Amino acid sequence: MALKCGIIGIANVGKTTLFNCLSDTRAEAGKNAFTSNKSNLGVINVPDERLDRLSDLVKPAKITPATVEIVDIPGLTKGSSQGAGIGNQFLADIRNTDALIHVLRCFDDESLPHVEGTVDPIRDLETINLELQVKDMESVDRKIQKTEKVAKLGDKNARNELEILQMYKAHLDSLKPVRTLKLDDKSKSVIKDLFLLSEKPVVYVCNVDDASLTSPNRYVQMVQEALAEEKPEILVIAARLEAEIAELEDPEDRLAFLADAGLTEPGVNRLVRSAYNALNLISFFTAGPKEVRAWTIRKGLNAQQSAGAIHSDLERGFIRSEVIKYADYIKLGSEHACKEAGKMLIEGKSYIMQDGDVIYVRFNI
Repeated sequence: MALKCGIIGIANVGKTTLFNCLSDTRAEAGKNAFTSNKSNLGVINVPDERLDRLSDLVKPAKITPATVEIVDIPGLTKGSSQGAGIGNQFLADIRNTDALIHVLRCFDDESLPHVEGTVDPIRDLETINLELQVKDMESVDRKIQKTEKVAKLGDKNARNELEILQMYKAHLDSLKPVRTLKLDDKSKSVIKDLFLLSEKPVVYVCNVDDASLTSPNRYVQMVQEALAEEKPEILVIAARLEAEIAELEDPEDRLAFLADAGLTEPGVNRLVRSAYNALNLISFFTAGPKEVRAWTIRKGLNAQQSAGAIHSDLERGFIRSEVIKYADYIKLGSEHACKEAGKMLIEGKSYIMQDGDVIYVRFNI
């Protein structure tokens, strides 16, 4: 499955600079607000050293990492949900994503003026959240109106749904995002068809200057305090520095650059992994002489469902899967050695796939 992340934030916070670090696609980052009239699309490879280690052992003809689709959505502003600024067409782009990367400006730069005149990440955070919540309120209100008509006819299910929808409405009225409302899965299914914007998992990125990368500045501290109750993933990244690293082709030069900055890996690698965690995703592997490949699934899927990530025919005709734990594969060095040592497990349809499993699917259609 392809993960699709949307990069959101107000104008001039570093969204496009971050997008260029993540994606091979290069978008123009301007200094003027609202200069872009479309979202930028790109695809990035998910960094996973396990894939490299498996490939070193198997020596396949091809290596295929898991991928993430990334969407750089132009800066929103006050009233975007009502068509202000660029307009609310970009809210539709947000609706089509699985998770959001919310970039907050946590740096001062006189050459890059803030659209509000001053740098205040909390104000910016509240601006974006409000626009998403206003749009969600419109969706919930429309469904309440439809459900009320059915409930008045005596439909018991409609009455139950109406109670749940009123809970969502009250939560949004209190200016809280939908994702912070704790309900069971059955209750959540009532609004599943609405694809609410503020329900999406969010990873927050504090975009800082180089000097604040290893020692959080006051803007970062403001964000951490404001989001303490929600307890989301908050990453501190210097997008401009990351852009410079991304332009280096020599891996040794990149490592040296990272070391000088006090880093062990690019911040964008941590960002992709955080997005994975936010969506409750894991990776499993297939390994053979033709290809070593990483596959993405949601945590909790069984072996038959996971086989469908490779091809629908494998899920439909699933017989069994041969599973080797990643640690065993690396320790013993080959599929044959794992089989000889009794480390290849034969699992049926109900086996729950684990992160890092190396599998071979037996099927018949």
